[in-house]
Amino acid sequence: MARRLDRIPGVVLVSVAAIMWGLDGLIRKPLSSSTTAYTIVFGEHLVLVLLALPLLVPALLALWRAGPAYVAAGIAIGAGASAIATILFTKALFHGDFLSVVLLQKVQPLIVVVGAWFVLGEEPRPGFAWFLLPALAGIWLVVLPHPLEPHAPGFVAILETLAAAALWGFGTVFGRFLARRLAFEHVTTVRFAFGLVASACALPIAGAAAYSNSHDSFWIAVLALVTGLFALGLYYYGLRRTPALLAALGELAFPVTAALVGIYVFNSSLRWTQWIGVAATVAVISLLPVRRRQLVKVPEPAVSPA
Repeated sequence: MARRLDRIPGVVLVSVAAIMWGLDGLIRKPLSSSTTAYTIVFGEHLVLVLLALPLLVPALLALWRAGPAYVAAGIAIGAGASAIATILFTKALFHGDFLSVVLLQKVQPLIVVVGAWFVLGEEPRPGFAWFLLPALAGIWLVVLPHPLEPHAPGFVAILETLAAAALWGFGTVFGRFLARRLAFEHVTTVRFAFGLVASACALPIAGAAAYSNSHDSFWIAVLALVTGLFALGLYYYGLRRTPALLAALGELAFPVTAALVGIYVFNSSLRWTQWIGVAATVAVISLLPVRRRQLVKVPEPAVSPA
């Protein structure tokens, strides 16, 4: 299985994972009527840690041996990108407009560009902008049926979504950083472990319950398996050999998939401008495997993951 995945460009695996994330709105948003964002995120991480339990001690030991900078990055990914960002995004979905929340996720690649430059030493080559700008424009067209008349979901939802996008952006950067010294399964396990601690701490602070009911628990477990274990496993397997800047472009499959879900499940059919947006974003993501080596300058020598 691993050999087959090695034949696939890492950015393709990142994009497939992002498509899986884009589908979780089908489950996450309907849960708003019966439970809280804190309960959902805690439940997801509890399931994920139980599934990854055999890897927990080896992953934490590998993180500790890698050094203080890697420990800090692991905590940031777990507590920030995995727990807090997911809570914020879920809350924004609960009380914000679905498509507007998705639209605001467009700031994530811009955060990754800055973070990857300073933390990883990755530099976008001149051609990178010709991929980034059309992809961002494409998502704008997809999300807004009337692209010249944008609307916002509300101040609180805007802050929650932008904070989630920032944390996920830095999560991409730090995930790439950890992949220099840790195996992909250890990076994934570290994320789950620190995410569980952070989401557990959030429960009493928010006054939320750890358990909702059997119906919600079933769908929370489905979320944990599909958009957690399977998607993040693919994501970190691909990220270990994908520059963070390219991964950020591949991750744009998330908002375009989520937008299509929102349109078809929670809204109506696509206008012609939205189809242009879909075509533009899909074209950019499809071209990434072909042009990936010409878009980003990665510092040498590259360190292989453990």
